[in-house]
Amino acid sequence: MRKPSARPQVIRHGLARVLSKRGICSRTEASRWIAAGRVTVGGRTIRDPEHPTADTAVVAIDGAPLSAPERVYIALNKPRGLVTSVTDERGRDTIYRCLDGVGLPWLAPVGRLDKASEGLLLLCNDPAWADRVTNPETGPGKVYHVQVDGIPDSASQAAMVRGVSVDGDFLRASSVQVLRSGGTNAWLEVALDEGRNRQIRRLLAALDINVLRLVRVAIGALALGDLAKGQWRRLEDDEVRALAPVDARPTARATSTL
Repeated sequence: MRKPSARPQVIRHGLARVLSKRGICSRTEASRWIAAGRVTVGGRTIRDPEHPTADTAVVAIDGAPLSAPERVYIALNKPRGLVTSVTDERGRDTIYRCLDGVGLPWLAPVGRLDKASEGLLLLCNDPAWADRVTNPETGPGKVYHVQVDGIPDSASQAAMVRGVSVDGDFLRASSVQVLRSGGTNAWLEVALDEGRNRQIRRLLAALDINVLRLVRVAIGALALGDLAKGQWRRLEDDEVRALAPVDARPTARATSTL
């Protein structure tokens, strides 16, 4: 007798997360829509953001069934002083100030740059692609130009590459070189092959080196180039593919706030 075939496993997540994973909006915004009774699943209004929902469920907002959004990938030259978040509980300006009125769909940051840092930041509405870009095992490396309040000697540069333990984290750079120096400060080019919270600042602070400016200038082969501060551009298809090849399957999620 033939055994009945096993049913395919149905993956379920909270409804707010399902909307976020489809690239429709942030999870916070989805929770507001759900609580307001604007979202239905299979024709039934759901008001619980954590309601278990299949990834393939028929979901509608204000009666309109969701369709797959156009996938949009952009590079932004983040100015110093902006927070990498949708909203800020302290009322500080966020990166979305740079996107006001431009008619883009909902986009989420791919990784982070802290308020004091600047330079190349990616945003998209493709969570699977973002996972591959930020994955520490398969994602692209990143390059930063860092102004410091001194001129690190060869021993200090070697220590940055060798690495140090800070608050339980092992922090290191994959390469360091002095770009230029003069007077009492220098510009370094620092490359990372992984991202940890405020990694460069914490690494240099452990070596008694103070960061004056920190600019991310490249992610993988994608360079910041001459993109003006506060401006953005759409990525070309080949740039999207190069940053996160589809065969690079994420096994963990990393967030870099540098």
